[in-house]
Amino acid sequence: MTKLSLGFSPCPNDTFIFDALIHHKIDTEGLDFEVFYDDVETLNQKAMRGELDVTKLSYHAFAYVADKYILLDAGSALGFGVGPLLISDFEISISDLKKNQIVNRKSQIVNPLIGIPGKYTTANFLLGLAFPNATNKVEMLFSDIENALLDGTIDIGLIIHENRFTYQDKGLKKIIDLGDYWEKQTGCPIPLGGIVANRNLPPDVQHKVNRVLRRSVEFALANPKSGLDFIRTHAQEMSEEVMYKHIELYVNKYSVDLGADGKKAVRLLFDTAREKNIIPAIKENIFLTN
Repeated sequence: MTKLSLGFSPCPNDTFIFDALIHHKIDTEGLDFEVFYDDVETLNQKAMRGELDVTKLSYHAFAYVADKYILLDAGSALGFGVGPLLISDFEISISDLKKNQIVNRKSQIVNPLIGIPGKYTTANFLLGLAFPNATNKVEMLFSDIENALLDGTIDIGLIIHENRFTYQDKGLKKIIDLGDYWEKQTGCPIPLGGIVANRNLPPDVQHKVNRVLRRSVEFALANPKSGLDFIRTHAQEMSEEVMYKHIELYVNKYSVDLGADGKKAVRLLFDTAREKNIIPAIKENIFLTN
């Protein structure tokens, strides 16, 4: 058995795709995994330090660690209609936000404070792309953003994951879907998060991890209720309906294999970010090659 450290989030889409792999419901080709469950920004920071053999991370963060990690073909979260949302507890127009001043109950707020789920999240990258003047940001755990809006700690929230399904129940209002913004600009799916392998691993092990992960995703899609107890254990108080809405949103054909379209979207994301000096130049080949 070869033991590898593996990091992914406790969100339903991650626990769904990794369930068969870590519980040996499939042939893992002699691989075993020590698992670390962390929110996406913590995983991004661990990747910056090169701590894990295999990890989930944001595509934005990957641009900063491409010298340490290589992107696997399996396990990614890309898609249409899956992007992060900007929300608030009062109506805000996109034109006001572009001017970086909003009106809250007849009082004007210049340079509104935006709660973001992490500096290196793809969500924050998209925010910078759509609203380059919106620079007054505070980092917080993604699950705390809704309550921070409700208690007035922040003026605007950038939400990801299952909060797409819960914000309206709390009376919060959508300003813009940043995934929709990207799709209209590019015609491509938005790359949110991917699975990467440490470049220090031998190439045959990198490929083995990719094969096993693809097998795990395929098993999950063919047996969607197989990991229900495991998924529920990490989903806190989320209902089963919301759990599977979350999974349906983020697990799709790109999770099985990036393919040509997925790789095109990733390249476009990085090219766009590089042109705008949001990320550094990437010298390494980022994709796993045969």
